[in-house]
Amino acid sequence: MTRIHMPPVLVTGATGRIGRGVIDQLVSAGVPVRALTRRAEAAATLPADLEVVTGDLTVPTSLDGALRGTSAVFLLWTAPPTTAAAVVERLAAHARRVVFLSSPHRTPHPFFQQPNPMAVLHAEIERLIASTGLESTIIRPGMLASNSLAWWAPAIRAGDVVRWPYGAAETAPVDDRDVAAVAARTLYQRGHAGGDYVLTGPESLSQAAQVDIIGNVLGRPTRFKELSPEEFRRETEGKAPRQVVDMLLTAWGATIGTPAFVTSTVSDILGAPPRSFPQWVTDHADAFEQGPDRSS
Repeated sequence: MTRIHMPPVLVTGATGRIGRGVIDQLVSAGVPVRALTRRAEAAATLPADLEVVTGDLTVPTSLDGALRGTSAVFLLWTAPPTTAAAVVERLAAHARRVVFLSSPHRTPHPFFQQPNPMAVLHAEIERLIASTGLESTIIRPGMLASNSLAWWAPAIRAGDVVRWPYGAAETAPVDDRDVAAVAARTLYQRGHAGGDYVLTGPESLSQAAQVDIIGNVLGRPTRFKELSPEEFRRETEGKAPRQVVDMLLTAWGATIGTPAFVTSTVSDILGAPPRSFPQWVTDHADAFEQGPDRSS
């Protein structure tokens, strides 16, 4: 493998699905990587020859050592908003550029234009980054295909009906691996400074159709039961934050009758088409198979 001679790239959220994907992509490209974790023991889940450093976004001073000598930072915000300004200030003091995993809150599509506290936080972090003069790239994934693991896999594994609202609401699920690949490419490839990239899967699919696709891949029928918003609120009481439930219901309701927003950004940057939802399900079929919980 050819090594790219550059200072290391710091990856936050290193043990999460997307952060780990970014690490794997960078390592495959020969880019030196420094992985940030909150707990030293988390290093056991990362490649053995990787440089792992500890730090916490909620304690900005803990990041100084991790940031020293870096060329770029992949920022995946996983903390309360209170320390965002101090963290961005430290990024600007040590790194030349940052790739920030945000959300499509600027996209003129009804699904992304509903009140969303996370989007408010993302917009503020973007503002902070811009105010420092950091060279930046903003990555905006739409609905992640992996959401189906938390939403529908438990019922499908149990052979139960998927009880869900707004079956006709359409999204364009994007594969986490495509998000990670785009983020990694923008961290080491020239020409992405100032980039603002909305990432989606290749097609608009209703939620009910996505559940059907899972059944088709598994070779057994999956059943979708339409719930009203109030029924869904009752069924998720105590299982999910009410604020998140209300946000999703509003977004799904607003998009009824409107195809999902679909972009060509993944193929534009990677030179290959984005993975389809059926392909994602095929690659993660074990998580939907009947038997012990396999969602991890």
